[in-house]
Amino acid sequence: MRIWDISPELLCRKRLLGEHRELHGLWVILTENKKGFSRHPKTLRWRGELQALYRRHEALVAEMDRRCYRHATSQPTKEAWGTAEQVRILREKR
Repeated sequence: MRIWDISPELLCRKRLLGEHRELHGLWVILTENKKGFSRHPKTLRWRGELQALYRRHEALVAEMDRRCYRHATSQPTKEAWGTAEQVRILREKR
């Protein structure tokens, strides 16, 4: 899974569109319990982090729009439940 940790504006066309495509594949693996790459370390990194993955998708789409690339796929917001694990940990430390 090629989900980068850098700003989408730094990605070349190939990397930007490749990440967007793979993000959709990762979303299906995580939300529909597909087997594909479900045990891959890069997939496991995003388990329980759908909200962050949704935000990454929105950042990619914003950059695609800025470059005038056509975007026809959306992420279902109802699947982006919960908060990131680190937010939960911080709340418990209060």
